[in-house]
Amino acid sequence: MSRSERITIVGGGIGGVTAAAAIAQAGFAVTLLEAAPQFGDIGAGVTLSPNAMKGLDYIGVMEDAAAAGVEPKRQRIQHWEDGRVLVPMERASARAKYGAPYVTIHRADLHAQLLKAARAAGVELRTNAGAVDTEGTTVILHDGSRVEGDVIIGADGLKSVVRKRFETVPAHFTGHVAWRALVPVDDAVRGVTEWPGIHIGPGKMITRYPVRGGTLLNMVFFARQDGWTDDGWTLPAAPADLAATYAGWCDEVQAMIAAAAKVPLYKWAINARSPLADWTVDGNVALLGDAAHAMTPFLGHGAACAIEDAVVLARALGGSDTIADGLARYVAARHDRATFIQAESNANADRMQSPDAAMFGIGAMKDEESLGLFDYDCRTVAI
Repeated sequence: MSRSERITIVGGGIGGVTAAAAIAQAGFAVTLLEAAPQFGDIGAGVTLSPNAMKGLDYIGVMEDAAAAGVEPKRQRIQHWEDGRVLVPMERASARAKYGAPYVTIHRADLHAQLLKAARAAGVELRTNAGAVDTEGTTVILHDGSRVEGDVIIGADGLKSVVRKRFETVPAHFTGHVAWRALVPVDDAVRGVTEWPGIHIGPGKMITRYPVRGGTLLNMVFFARQDGWTDDGWTLPAAPADLAATYAGWCDEVQAMIAAAAKVPLYKWAINARSPLADWTVDGNVALLGDAAHAMTPFLGHGAACAIEDAVVLARALGGSDTIADGLARYVAARHDRATFIQAESNANADRMQSPDAAMFGIGAMKDEESLGLFDYDCRTVAI
């Protein structure tokens, strides 16, 4: 059913494109604004747990995304010093247990599937359209041009322009930095590719998983570290810095570090946002994804939350008589869950980077699965 309201979405990342597709499928006219010269996503990996994949199912691309990624059968958490397994995790039953797969995928491959859905739904896709300000429901672009509409959705990430309507406080440094690298899978890293998972140790951890049919290994090295506060995703890093940070870690880690030294290596500071009391203002402006609740990555749920936001927002708008009511229902349905995940992600960093790694997993586990995050279904949750 066609709706007369015009929706402008600022930001063409995972959350923005998912929202554009879902809202257009609900019958609205949608314009999606992306600052970059072309739509795409930075070349790194992303984990899509079953709850995220249900969101992709809602816009019709779940199976295509699964085919473009990898469905790992198992994962494990290992000790930093000797590599011994602390917690094994079974993933092969995800489809049967949760009704959707657990997938690891290259961000660019995911983005391509989302764009396919957005184009099919009739979204107007605009590039070189970086927002610098908003007035009412008008978005002002970097070249001075104005995009008129009836609703603004801010999906413009950590440094959101739209969020300035809510507060002027900048994102804050979390005390964590990260290095990332994508390496071709060879004999040196085949073992950690076939057994994806995490190495944990005092103040540090490393996650790795395969993408693109297992031909590439995505690796992210996390450490608590001061003195580096730049959060750019494409800042080159020195391999020697990475090697020094993880000196003394086990042989598997040293193999990953050696592989990272042969490809582009990037380092960034992990910044985040404090929770807002509300994500909507004036009855016609709302936030989603990192613009609403940028969080640390220690539950692997940043992308999942953005996808969930997008689907619930589309459902709320499509099922409401007014935009203001739809936005209010969206926030009511999503705010508590996102705020909970923000807090638990911070807590999980403490659990996984504790001084005594050997104690991890003894007693009740607290991770994204045991916390019940996989059970959530944005397609059917009450709004």
